[in-house]
Amino acid sequence: MWLSILAALVIIQVIPAGRPEVIEQNKNDLLLNNSIPDTVANLLKNACYDCHSNQTVYPWYSYVAPVSWLVVRDIKVGRKHMNFSNWESLSKTDKAEHLSDINDEVSMGSMPMVIYPIMHPEARLTAEERQMIVDWTDEFGEALFDN
Repeated sequence: MWLSILAALVIIQVIPAGRPEVIEQNKNDLLLNNSIPDTVANLLKNACYDCHSNQTVYPWYSYVAPVSWLVVRDIKVGRKHMNFSNWESLSKTDKAEHLSDINDEVSMGSMPMVIYPIMHPEARLTAEERQMIVDWTDEFGEALFDN
């Protein structure tokens, strides 16, 4: 039985996970094109960018099936919902909607996903850090329409 399980684990390693491409240079990136406070920018980089940008850093376990499949799924879903690397290509209304979503998800504790900070301690947000992100989304959202 153990040999069968081990054999199955070895065999599934050859099934491609379909990892989304990493693109370091993103001309439409949120942080590249906007004056975001350093503390908030660091929080976004540490807690959001792996799943919500093209600048994903793939950890070692993202290369081991079946975990790799889950990681890939989360990144694809995250990028589809909101991708900071495409921020400047969005309309003001879409940006405002994303900021509202960020506000809701972060204030409710839904983001980052509960499992993510377990392997990424830098993504653990304190109540104060969550409030910083929420305050930033409010301010940044209002500033979108001040022009």
